[in-house]
Amino acid sequence: MVTFLSISCLLALLLCLFDSSEALLTPSSAQQNMSRVGNRHHHPYISTRHVSKTTPSNHISRREGKRSHHQSSTSLAAADERKPWELFRFISQSSKFVTLPPLPFAAKNPVKRKVGVGETIWEAGNPNNFFNFAPLDDVVMGGASNSNIDNNTGTWSGKVTDANNGGFVGVRSTPFQGGSLSLDMSQCKGIEIRFRRGNGKRFKFVVRDSTEFNGICWTTSFDAKANGSVRIPFSSQVPTVFAKTVSGASFNVDEVVGLQFAYSKFEYDGKLNNNFDVGDFALQIVELKTY
Repeated sequence: MVTFLSISCLLALLLCLFDSSEALLTPSSAQQNMSRVGNRHHHPYISTRHVSKTTPSNHISRREGKRSHHQSSTSLAAADERKPWELFRFISQSSKFVTLPPLPFAAKNPVKRKVGVGETIWEAGNPNNFFNFAPLDDVVMGGASNSNIDNNTGTWSGKVTDANNGGFVGVRSTPFQGGSLSLDMSQCKGIEIRFRRGNGKRFKFVVRDSTEFNGICWTTSFDAKANGSVRIPFSSQVPTVFAKTVSGASFNVDEVVGLQFAYSKFEYDGKLNNNFDVGDFALQIVELKTY
């Protein structure tokens, strides 16, 4: 039995690697994969119109313009750098987000929990959290960036590099109660994030309404000042797959199954993040709650 589960887990991870690698080699594959996405039911705070592939607008200042010569030169030099791919780190990170299907005799009905306004979803160091955050860096796509998070303090830190054509780090929620729980947030307008540090860098916050490893990321960019909070309205989220916007998708607000942060050199559709630098970074995530 253990051998069977181990082989199944390995196959699932290799499939994730294949999907990720394919997306890097063929940028249009993300859009092709989303052709099967159908419309979902309407919610008063969720836009169900088709999303066009334009630069997303949100509450942050874009400060468009070319990056400085020094920053561009640094990125280009790192982008040409090649480092050995860390297979075991890939497996270690990816395995935390893969839930194997239950055995027929052990299957349980999934639980849907209704979340009210002002309810804390996650708090650093809270023993009652029903999920933890774990790193998911560009090693899953062949990169060499590396980050870690301390769930007791909420401190997420590491080093980002363009080596191997990478350039992002992330943390993602582990499956809610082992994959048996989803959240109904239909009473809420969005999620408020309290944080410290950040140094003015631009991060992305992602809400997931699908357990697919490479499913749609409902994404919002925000600039993290030294200490503060930001509200993420569900109505202005941008549906993306591998940082490319997709059309024809609707957010399923009563089926939230994952949350994620990312720090990436890319904004959307190949455009660069102007508040990004390779090298060391840190963000302390204090609390997530609905509003």
